[in-house]
Amino acid sequence: MRSIVVFCGSSEGANSEYAEKAYQLGETFAKKEIVVVYGGAKIGIMGKVAEGALNNSGKVIGVIPEFLKLKEVFHEGLTELIVTQNMHDRKLKMHELSDGILMLPGGFGTLEEFFEMLTWSQLGLHHYPIGILNTNGFYDSLLNMMQQMVAEGFVKSDQLGKILVDTNIEALVDKMNKYQPLPTPIWIKKEQL
Repeated sequence: MRSIVVFCGSSEGANSEYAEKAYQLGETFAKKEIVVVYGGAKIGIMGKVAEGALNNSGKVIGVIPEFLKLKEVFHEGLTELIVTQNMHDRKLKMHELSDGILMLPGGFGTLEEFFEMLTWSQLGLHHYPIGILNTNGFYDSLLNMMQQMVAEGFVKSDQLGKILVDTNIEALVDKMNKYQPLPTPIWIKKEQL
């Protein structure tokens, strides 16, 4: 992978391990010559990912909507900063710039971005590896909810299998590099129409 979009929080969270792992992720990407594509902010664990890469001679592309740039939350030292008109254009641009998708701890926005990319994969709009860095078990409850979706018949188990999860950065990047996409399922059969 040449570039990975990272979805994560604009705050640092209650546990310092989240910020530490975010910085280490940026550092790892720099060493592996993987470009960080992210939301462009200087704050939260978003900022820590960028700092980890930049402090180790890595490349970081920030994508931020105009209204957030005007609030001066953008990182001024990035390799490149792309300003979009709105949040939807931001996600589309981040998708276009990346070869993989990775989620770190975050809030509603992080989940929204991640699940849109996951849904696009489910629909066959992309075949990128999708990873979750499950620092300190942050996403354990979410992963259990996804298992419940499978058990209740709302998600097929092979779709859930597209999500690569690990607590170790190196192991997760390795899984993402080795990822082989599944064929896109046919969701609606002609006899159902």
